[in-house]
Amino acid sequence: MADVIITEPFSDADIAGFIEKVLRQALAAPGREVAISVPGGSTPFPVMRELVQADLDWARIVVWPGDDRVVPEDHPASNTGKIRALFEPVGARVATLSEQAVPPHFALVWLGMGADGHIASLFPNTDPRADDPQAVRRLTPDPLPPEAPFDRLTLTIPALLDSDMLMFVIRGADKGAVFEAAAAGLNDLPVARLLASADQPVTCFT
Repeated sequence: MADVIITEPFSDADIAGFIEKVLRQALAAPGREVAISVPGGSTPFPVMRELVQADLDWARIVVWPGDDRVVPEDHPASNTGKIRALFEPVGARVATLSEQAVPPHFALVWLGMGADGHIASLFPNTDPRADDPQAVRRLTPDPLPPEAPFDRLTLTIPALLDSDMLMFVIRGADKGAVFEAAAAGLNDLPVARLLASADQPVTCFT
């Protein structure tokens, strides 16, 4: 299990600055594309709006949704549609999740976490495994969140771990307690399974 650095307090600009620094370091290696994975939901988008103002070589950056609802991209519940609308105007390429997609090695995987310990769309009922042979899965959360009652496409634990760094943004004391217990190996929730197999740096803004 990797060491976890918990950072507080934070602002959207702080988090965007952290991501910008990671991307700038990765882009220092000439020529190659740099991939990051980003979450959906309401919390990340203010950070992304800060991030896209950074003066980066966006044409070399590929942005992958960590998960998405199985809906058309123009549907209000689509993560990919919102991510595409932010990053493509600055020149980045946004990947489309599918069960056939082959995720790259990521410079950074940015994750949120639900109160039930789910990450991406790896909910407790889906029994995510660190040795999953698939990189992307279509799953049905149980119970289905009433605000988004759709099947999901999600990166699996091995795909998320194929990264140089993991970053979490977690708001609220209750979620913070769940995360800290997972980092200490005190539960077997999806976030704990990810952290137990991580050997890269993990930073959590909480």
